Amino acid sequence: MAFGKGRGNKRSSTSSYASTITMIVFVALCVIGVWMLSSNSFIPSQITQATTRTVIAETERSDVSASSNGNDEPEPTKPESDEHPTFQDNPGKLPDDAVKSEDEQQKSAKEKTSSKAVDEGEKQKQKQETETQQNNDQKENKKNDEVQVKQVVKEFEKEQKEQRDEDAGSQPGNNKGAQEQENVQGKDMQDVKQGQDQDSNTDVTYTDATKEELPVEVGKRYASQNSKNQENGQQQQQQQQEDQNSGKEGNGQQQQQQEDQNSGKEGNGQQQQQQEDQNSGKEGNGQQQQQQEDQNSKNEENGQQQQQQQEDQNSGKEDNGQQNMENNNMVNDENGKEQKSMKDENGQQEEQSTTKEGNVEQQQEEPKDEKKQEGSGASGFGSGIPKESAESQKSWKSQATESKDEKQRQTSESNNADSILSGKAWELCNATAAYDYIPCLDNEEAIKKLTSRGHFEHRERHCPEDPPTCLVSLPEGYKESIKWPESRDKIWYHNVPHTKLAEVKGHQNWVKVTGEFLTFPGGGTQFIHGALHYIDFLQQSIKNIAWGKNTRVVLDVGCGVASFGGFLFERDVIAMSLAPKDEHEAQVQFALERKIPAISAVMGTKRLPFPSRVFDLIHCARCRVPWHNDGGMLLLELNRMLRPGGYFVWSATPVYQKLEEDVQIWKEMSALTKSMCWELVTINKDKLNGIGAAIYQKPVTNECYEKRKHKKPPMCKNNDDSNAAWYVPLQACMHKVPTNVVERGSKWPVSWPLRLQTPPYWLNSSQMGIYGKPAPLDFTTDYEHWKHVVSKVYMNEMGISWSNVRNVMDMRAVYGGFAAALKDLQVWVMNVVNINSPDTLPIIYERGLFGIYHDWCESFSTYPRSYDLLHADHLFSKLKARCNLVPVMAEVDRIVRPGGKLIVRDEANVIREIENMLKSLHWDVHLTFSKHQEGILSAQKGFWRPDTSQTSA
Repeated sequence: MAFGKGRGNKRSSTSSYASTITMIVFVALCVIGVWMLSSNSFIPSQITQATTRTVIAETERSDVSASSNGNDEPEPTKPESDEHPTFQDNPGKLPDDAVKSEDEQQKSAKEKTSSKAVDEGEKQKQKQETETQQNNDQKENKKNDEVQVKQVVKEFEKEQKEQRDEDAGSQPGNNKGAQEQENVQGKDMQDVKQGQDQDSNTDVTYTDATKEELPVEVGKRYASQNSKNQENGQQQQQQQQEDQNSGKEGNGQQQQQQEDQNSGKEGNGQQQQQQEDQNSGKEGNGQQQQQQEDQNSKNEENGQQQQQQQEDQNSGKEDNGQQNMENNNMVNDENGKEQKSMKDENGQQEEQSTTKEGNVEQQQEEPKDEKKQEGSGASGFGSGIPKESAESQKSWKSQATESKDEKQRQTSESNNADSILSGKAWELCNATAAYDYIPCLDNEEAIKKLTSRGHFEHRERHCPEDPPTCLVSLPEGYKESIKWPESRDKIWYHNVPHTKLAEVKGHQNWVKVTGEFLTFPGGGTQFIHGALHYIDFLQQSIKNIAWGKNTRVVLDVGCGVASFGGFLFERDVIAMSLAPKDEHEAQVQFALERKIPAISAVMGTKRLPFPSRVFDLIHCARCRVPWHNDGGMLLLELNRMLRPGGYFVWSATPVYQKLEEDVQIWKEMSALTKSMCWELVTINKDKLNGIGAAIYQKPVTNECYEKRKHKKPPMCKNNDDSNAAWYVPLQACMHKVPTNVVERGSKWPVSWPLRLQTPPYWLNSSQMGIYGKPAPLDFTTDYEHWKHVVSKVYMNEMGISWSNVRNVMDMRAVYGGFAAALKDLQVWVMNVVNINSPDTLPIIYERGLFGIYHDWCESFSTYPRSYDLLHADHLFSKLKARCNLVPVMAEVDRIVRPGGKLIVRDEANVIREIENMLKSLHWDVHLTFSKHQEGILSAQKGFWRPDTSQTSA
């Protein structure tokens, strides 16, 4: 034996005696060797912490580089330095007993062996108890978490898989590459996914305000993956200390040290990935294996040089600790570079998690081919369908473009997105309108500068140059609104504390004050005995009206408190009720509080924010609009919006009274409607209410226009865009009726409810849709997507009690798929098409829904506390390029009722911004979920209002 050659005196004894002595010396030297190796591999706690930070920093740097250059050539691994070998051990200072004589060492070794055996037994017992308790806690916590997030994650993964399959099918040229990538990913990630019910890159946060009253700890456990890595690092450091004290063999310590050095990386998932890569025999992993062999050989050299190292330590050198830190840092640097090299060579996608303010941001590497497929990251809880195709923008005009071409209006929007401040100090608005403040309709400064009010200019929109960032106060005594359908008949007085309309119109059964309620008998100026009787009267007058089948979408001009629209719901008809904010105090606010759709607008000098040829029927019951004035300009605006073949119902005193003024108005109206080629279908009288109604029909051909003797009103120019409606001045002209069978307006839509799911006949398959597919397929895909999201996620997983939801707004509608998916609920949806988005609002009307054009850099034309739920799908990320999000969130807070909800689907970083602002507004954030740079948020508004108000200018 090698250890017996230096002891010739012992070989002269008897065989048994020599064997005994040799065995004792062998055991003693083994114990000493183990102890010295334990001392050599010991890393002080402060150095370990620094090493961990270095590994994390290097990993983050390499990950950022890999994420931004996912398709670049892999960087070559730098050669190991001769001065600082990668795995060289630095022994540090050795204790005094490390240089004792052999006899002393043998005696000391026996004592240490017995004492260490006792200590090791106690520590092993404590360790087992601790591990058992931790395992039990982890199993229990994991089980609870899985129950809460199982459905959300399941639906998320299902949406992603379906979309990947669909995208692969829609991109024939990329099928092969996508299939190859999928095969590689499936092979590389198979073991990683085993046993993982929750993706490590998924951040789900619940609060105790959710429907299930989830504990706060659930959110904390999912708050940060990096926090889990730090806990793992601490546990491994503790294990390392125990291993050193227990005197384990050198190879086991070296293996533990290697694991500790790698603990700063992205957890067990990457270690498993490395093991898989080693098994697959890839080149990068071969380098790692060679590196490990180099490490072992260097450890053997260190064992042979221990005598020299001991002398160096006894000489009192202080640079060993520094050398040890440098060596460990070099190990981490080389490992980080090797990880990056392996990731680049394998070309696979990795999910990485970084923490910012308690949320997880996900990043996913993708080959360039997949990045070019629009919307590849917008599945699941992102948009769930491909992102809007850049090429499709060429096929769709936006409302802004249409309006700019029509009125040559130059606008410039300053970008103040970077000025969003966290923890903003909110203040109450100091406005004369107080709790009824509508910024674009109550701009007193702009109204004072008007030179004329003869055409109701003072009732039109005049938005402040700087959108307000203040909050609107609540009326004293405000309560949560009454649910539908009870709200149609009564509302809380303190929610809309106005009695003037009850005093003026109470005898016409508009509204009455009854104790703490305002009650609505269902009447109106033209239907004192109830709206339902009046609705049936109109149906009997014209059978072809066919409420709820042929006639689905109605515009009610001068709606009052919107009883007409409120009772049309019983005939499966939706009405856009319209009235100005005028002396009829809060009439539109009454309608919205009753849960009836309405907006504040006036027929003045500009087009209403609706497309052309979209309303099936337009209704005016004593609406006080001078239709015959100014060459019939206002009636011509109705003609623009009315569908060819649609009806105009005029129920007013000139129809059935013989007063001189009424007779004169009727004469002028008759001449105007005849010159517009409107056919007077019938004049019927309602004996019960003592009123009459004239019903006109718009022509379906241009034959009448061509035969007119007098060309007044004139036809609009051919380049006049009838769809342009955003701040576009009115014109006294008519647009020709479409006659091409593939042109919108040439045919009546299919009957309701079939029209809801049927792609419009004028959507051409050769036209690219918003999401890059042929337009009809795009339409169907969008509808199916939102049906799935609403039924599987919104109905069950968002903590929303839908029985409390009636007034809904989709802040960024495309095809109206979200609203269509809510068809079977007792809700109505205001679909908002942004002026800088493709103009898809005509499609929404064609399928039997309604909506409006709007620019969210300005205030919406509605009263405060109007809506129960707002839905924003990738709205805020698009707005950031144009306007400050702080005024937008102030507007959201103004529109939503206390107790109302907000659902946001957007980019993960935008979700965090919105969440921070909502928390500063004291909203309850029920759920945040983010993955692959996409996220979803659900929040609820409370009753909180600031204590301070804005100072007067």
